[in-house]
Amino acid sequence: MRRNPHAIFATVTAGTLLLGGFATATAQAAPTGAESLYAPSALVLTVARGEDPLTATVERAVTLTCAPTAEGTHPTPAAACKELAAVQGKFSELTAGPSNRTCTRQWDPIVVTAHGVWQGERVQFSTAYGNACEMAGSMNDNAVFAF
Repeated sequence: MRRNPHAIFATVTAGTLLLGGFATATAQAAPTGAESLYAPSALVLTVARGEDPLTATVERAVTLTCAPTAEGTHPTPAAACKELAAVQGKFSELTAGPSNRTCTRQWDPIVVTAHGVWQGERVQFSTAYGNACEMAGSMNDNAVFAF
């Protein structure tokens, strides 16, 4: 069996980020006194080079926590959480709508992934694009994967 060191590193890194995000979400979601209880929303988002999310080389990864407040290593957590709330955490709906971006046909595949919890429900999403331009056009320049 041949092992891919990039895939192993990506798995370990994503796992570490995910566990860190869960710890943050758990600590913030716990009620104190008369405060209300929030369903946890803690995600690890990645952008990777390759065709398959299991073997792609992770280039960028961020954490995003949306409840009770928007935070994490994402550069614009409030905007990303607002966009996810608008589609009820359904990542596939972020790509809905036509793109007016013109891209080359260069084959340089990009895979985006999201793993974690959205409002208490387990989330696992991945999709591949032919290149970074196609990804940006499909995402309509939303904030969720803009890192």
